[in-house]
Amino acid sequence: MSSLVHDGTAILGRHLLRVRHAPAITVMTQTMPIVFLLFFGYVLGGALAMPGADYRAYLVPGLLVATAANGVMTGMFQAAQDTHRGVADRLRTLPVSRAAVPLGQALADLVTSAVGMVPLILAGLAMGWRIEGSAPEALGALGLLLLFRFAATWAGILLGLASRSEEAAGQLGSATFMLPLLSNAYIPTDGMPGWLRTVAEWNPLSAVTTAVRELFGNASVPADAAWPVAHPVAGALLWSLALIALSAPAAVRRYARA
Repeated sequence: MSSLVHDGTAILGRHLLRVRHAPAITVMTQTMPIVFLLFFGYVLGGALAMPGADYRAYLVPGLLVATAANGVMTGMFQAAQDTHRGVADRLRTLPVSRAAVPLGQALADLVTSAVGMVPLILAGLAMGWRIEGSAPEALGALGLLLLFRFAATWAGILLGLASRSEEAAGQLGSATFMLPLLSNAYIPTDGMPGWLRTVAEWNPLSAVTTAVRELFGNASVPADAAWPVAHPVAGALLWSLALIALSAPAAVRRYARA
C-alpha cells in the first residue's frame, strides 16, 4: 500500500507537470464549457425556454455534468498517448506499482477538473444562476460531480489503453460529445419520443444531472421517469461506483499485461 501511495503520488506529479507545460490545452478545456454556456444561455436560451422555469438555472448543472463526462475523452487521449509513444513501456521497466500509473493519471485529472469547475460556476453565477439548496446539499452536488468525473476518467483510461493508435483514441473520444445530447443535460426528456426518452433516462449523465439539479435546488425530479432519474442521488452514486468497479481493475490489468 505504501508503494502504491508513493508511486501514485509521483505519477500524479508527472501528469500535473504535463498540464503545466501544456497551458493551451488547459485553457481550451476550461473555456469551452463557458462558450457552450454563453451559446445555449443567450443564443438558444429563448427558443429553449421552459414554462415556469429559468433555462439558465436548468442549463448550468447540465453543463457541469457534461464537463465531468469529458473525463472519458481526456483519460482516453492521455492513456493512448503514453501507450503509443513508449512512455508506458519505460514506466514498466521501473520498480513502479502497476496500479499507480493509471491511478496517478486519474487523480491528476480529478485535481485539474476540480480547479476547472470554478470558472464555469463563476460564469453561471454571473449569468444569473443561483444555488437554491443548502450548503451541505451544494457540497454533495460538487462531490457527485467529482466522483462522476473520476469514474469517467477510469473508463477513458481503459479505452485509451485498448486503443490501436492515438488517432483512433482521438476519434473515439470526440464521439463522447454525443453523450450529453442523449440525456437531460440540455433539454428535458418529457418531450422526447418514448423510446428515446427511455434511452436518455438510462444514460448515466441523466441521473447525475438530475441529482445535481436537485441538490443545487434548481429543479425537481421529473414525474414518471426511469428509476435512475426518479431516484437521482442513488442512481448517480450507483452509476459512478459501477463505472469505477468495472473500469479501474480492468485498466490496471490491461496496463500490467501490455
